[in-house]
Amino acid sequence: MDPEQARALLGTPGPGRVRYGAAMALWQAGLMPAEELESYRVAAAHDRLILAPAAAPTAAPTAASTAAPAAPEALADLIDAADRYLATLRGPGVAEVRAGIAAGRDTARPGAPRSHPVVAAHLAPALAGLGPTHPTLAAAIAAAAPHLDWRTYDGYPPDQIGPDFALGHAFAPVIIAARPTHDFELGLFLIAPHVFYRDHCHAAPELYAPLTGPHGWRFGPGRPLVYRPAHVPVWNPPHRPHATLVGCQPFLCLYGWTRDVDQPAFLIAADDWPRIEAPIIDPLAPIDSPAPIDALVPD
Repeated sequence: MDPEQARALLGTPGPGRVRYGAAMALWQAGLMPAEELESYRVAAAHDRLILAPAAAPTAAPTAASTAAPAAPEALADLIDAADRYLATLRGPGVAEVRAGIAAGRDTARPGAPRSHPVVAAHLAPALAGLGPTHPTLAAAIAAAAPHLDWRTYDGYPPDQIGPDFALGHAFAPVIIAARPTHDFELGLFLIAPHVFYRDHCHAAPELYAPLTGPHGWRFGPGRPLVYRPAHVPVWNPPHRPHATLVGCQPFLCLYGWTRDVDQPAFLIAADDWPRIEAPIIDPLAPIDSPAPIDALVPD
């Protein structure tokens, strides 16, 4: 969508989230101020609301334009958008995660919202990259994010996981149920740029659906990193070693655990962690050469 088409869409009635996705594309291109983008975000849940195409940032807000979506509505919209997105992907684990969503969506309830510094710093840049190609999903994440319980995973020994990951990530469960009738978890996972999530494994079968990229992946200590673009899912069977090196963009993904969600994760030591985590002169250059395009597919 070019800027003229997007601007025309912003002045017409229609789905609020589509208008917000178009607004995000304009903001990313430098054609819309952040204040105006915010007005479209808060109005995303009001499909009948018509906003002026060039609303002044200092204009007095109306009740309709400032009413953010309620937590249950935002959560339901995010689950719907995530499921529709996963339906476009192919590969192992996708069907299992969608089945978990179908079984658990009615049990999803907003938790106590909790902010997180990593989310404050890196969610907006991640969504700016996602918005032009997947505006509905980006808008749903943006609307739900203030209602989510953002957490730091504290199951790793601090002296082993390293400070970069410990201080540079956040996750938020969207559907979580650890009980015999439905053992499943769906959520959002965010990592700051250039952070290495060291080699680890866990009992839970896991689907990563990366919404940004490229990022580096490997599936065993000491193995070379393979760079994969956004929207290429990664399926980790139980106890499979895996590690992720975040690229220049923040790493944002949907994750799904299809059973054993209450089991801990474990680090797997590797002697090349210092080399991978060493500062790089050019922050845009990967540590290892990217794999050829035919290698950018799930194992």
